[in-house]
Amino acid sequence: MISNFTLSGWGAYRPTAILTSAELDARHGCEAGWTASEFGIAARPIANAQETTSAMAAQAARRALDRAGWGDDLPDVIIGGCGVMEQPIPSTATLVQDKLGLGRSGIPCFDVNQTCLSFVAALDMAAMGIALGRWRRALVFASDIASAGLNPDNPKTRSIFGDGAAAVAIEACSDQRRGLRSIASVTHGAHGALAQLRSGGTRLRIEEGYEALVAGSYFEMDAFGIFKAAAKALPGVIDQALGQAGVERDDLDCIICHQASAPGVEHVKRLFEPRDERVVDIFANTGNQIAASIPTTLAHALDTGAAKAGDTILILGTAAGISATAAVLQL
Repeated sequence: MISNFTLSGWGAYRPTAILTSAELDARHGCEAGWTASEFGIAARPIANAQETTSAMAAQAARRALDRAGWGDDLPDVIIGGCGVMEQPIPSTATLVQDKLGLGRSGIPCFDVNQTCLSFVAALDMAAMGIALGRWRRALVFASDIASAGLNPDNPKTRSIFGDGAAAVAIEACSDQRRGLRSIASVTHGAHGALAQLRSGGTRLRIEEGYEALVAGSYFEMDAFGIFKAAAKALPGVIDQALGQAGVERDDLDCIICHQASAPGVEHVKRLFEPRDERVVDIFANTGNQIAASIPTTLAHALDTGAAKAGDTILILGTAAGISATAAVLQL
């Protein structure tokens, strides 16, 4: 289903505290330059106690709404696309609505979760609602605090994940050239154990003991296994999305990909050679921000002019599951 909308506003929030690779070297007990060389990280933002998931999301959402210039015209829906919710109940979107001063507005709010692809899934949901005429304006956000679930004894996950939030404000339009042109997605649940966070739901319970809950609260990842599974899934969804949109690879002006890891972004660049400069790469200074990664990269591209009105862009990513998605968006 083609959904015609304009991206009226966008915004991102970057936590105030920055953890540098030099500081990570010291924490890991490694020689200077080891973290940067091993993981491609220069620095990553870390949320403080006041920068909760919903607080960061509200900041990003406010910036998107201000840029959209909707004034007193409220969005018809608020959709959260966080990889990890602030708390199981209520939805993070509900918390964000209240922090925006809209807690009595009645605007419907809900969350969509596909781990690192949650923002793309939420944007797709908003686009479908607009295409069906259910909504005219939608606010979509992603916000994640990856640092909350990092095992201090695992240098890989401790180094590559960062915190942040981003949001977009979209509204229906009559221009048939603009909006979501296509989306393709696959999930291979057989690889579900390659990346998981076991605590926070009903799998681990209080009666299993404190140590079990703590152990399950640390993010677990088979980095090499994820890379192999993701690399295998990406070409298919790219070809499918481009084919559905009637777009050739050379027609793409910009590629917004999930900043999963330095090797992950480099792999995406290889897929778009020889014009790999179209792939936006901000990993070194953000790290993997889970679901906030893709909208943060999109906001960066729009702020810097790497993506602009009229451009054809590809949004591309993978997630725990293992899932892969590609979407063609006409700005």
